[in-house]
Amino acid sequence: MDVWSDDVLKEVLRETRRRRSHRRWLRLSASGLALCLGAALAWFVTRLAFEVPTAAVARPAIAATAAPSSEASTAPRFEPAPIVDLLASAQTPTPVLGATPLVVDFLLSLPAFQTPVPELVPAPLARAASELVAATGFGEALEPPPSPVVEDRIETGDTLIRALGRHGVAASTVAVIVREMRPHFDFRRARAGHRYRLERDADGTLLSFRYDVSPHEHYEMIRQGERFETKGSKRGMVRQQARLAGVVATTLHDAIEDLGERPDLGVRFANIFAWDVDFAKGSRPGDEFHILYERNYVAREGGEGGLRYVGPGRILAARYKSRGVTHEAIYYETAPGVGSYYRPDGGSVQQAFLAAPVKYTRITSSFTQARFHPILRRTRPHPGIDYAAPAGTPVWAVASGRVTHVGWMGGYGRLVKIRHADGYESYYAHLSEFAPGLRVGQAVGQKQVIGRVGSSGLSTGPHVCFRITKDGRFVNPASTRVPSGDRIVGRQRQDFETVRDARLAQLGPATLVATDEAM
Repeated sequence: MDVWSDDVLKEVLRETRRRRSHRRWLRLSASGLALCLGAALAWFVTRLAFEVPTAAVARPAIAATAAPSSEASTAPRFEPAPIVDLLASAQTPTPVLGATPLVVDFLLSLPAFQTPVPELVPAPLARAASELVAATGFGEALEPPPSPVVEDRIETGDTLIRALGRHGVAASTVAVIVREMRPHFDFRRARAGHRYRLERDADGTLLSFRYDVSPHEHYEMIRQGERFETKGSKRGMVRQQARLAGVVATTLHDAIEDLGERPDLGVRFANIFAWDVDFAKGSRPGDEFHILYERNYVAREGGEGGLRYVGPGRILAARYKSRGVTHEAIYYETAPGVGSYYRPDGGSVQQAFLAAPVKYTRITSSFTQARFHPILRRTRPHPGIDYAAPAGTPVWAVASGRVTHVGWMGGYGRLVKIRHADGYESYYAHLSEFAPGLRVGQAVGQKQVIGRVGSSGLSTGPHVCFRITKDGRFVNPASTRVPSGDRIVGRQRQDFETVRDARLAQLGPATLVATDEAM
């Protein structure tokens, strides 16, 4: 995406106005032609309708409770008969003046429509049915009943009320679930991937609800008369340390799976170094990785004895070597239960900006001062990086900040701008749509979804043009690395160094010997 000069911008806007004026003229011409044709058709139909002979519509007697008076016999009355009575008694359809349009009257009077209609329902039964419908409303169109069982999972960005709302569960029912299960589980801890199962009767009344956090932890509530019985199951976990090391042949995730571990471990490993390495495209064959982590086990069910492996747990230390550069991280708790990953020097691995704002397939344009623009056909500076990805791919904020622009901006198309600390501002251009509810002034967190990949504005295909400015001047996003500022200092420094040295020793030497061993 190029920075336009004034003359190019004026020419683009002038061409847009010319096309808009041409489309407006075509719409007006089409509307005028349609009005003329409609008027001519109405005149023709009216002329034909005046020549159609009309017939009296006789209303069949339903129940003669008294002899008709002489006045009633001399002055014919045209009462509209109930539709059920007409179906039961009429032998030939006749035009009904004043009740249907003239066109329908004309069509019904044609010989092709003058065919006997068999009696569909006996007259007494038809009359009884009509009275039942009028009295009870039975037989009216009803909405399909809600599904008695709802099974689904929490998606990224979901809350419980949003997830259940997709299945038509009322907010009041969700409030009951949250209230009853609060002693066992706080739904503010709900995360993507958690599963749930809800049962309700035909009236939508909640019968039971089950929430699965993991294969070894779930919570359940069951209706018992007018109240609910809630319970939770969290089996004791046994954690064992293990070490995994290998060489990337295709991707990091494939290498970890080839060593027999679950892909979850690869996701966690990539998240640790997400500020340093873009694993979507940054890993290469020959890269080396070392992981010191916990393996989680639970007791087998049914009294079989022994332990069952349920998946990888926390990574305690990690190393990744790529292109001669080594990245290392150690998990350290600054308070009981509160920990993060730090470099060997005590600085946080987290930086102010992520390596990329989207999970892309390739980079189509890099940061350069001279790029040939495929639409403007001119060589211009391109102060950003174009990440190609399928249309609709989520785009996230590379750092926490505050939204300064949401909307259309010239050749950028749909654009989001976010102001960050220390004079930085990030641009996300050519989006297909914005995140629901995103607005100017809103605070966003790092990796929060702000829109989806598109091709709006001056674009030749789905991608996101990502740019960063520092004090109003564009800088190269690929080389912008801003530390978060969190460091281990003071009294904790000595304890951190002790933990660091022990875990790096357990992690193994930097020279790789492929291994998969439990410790």
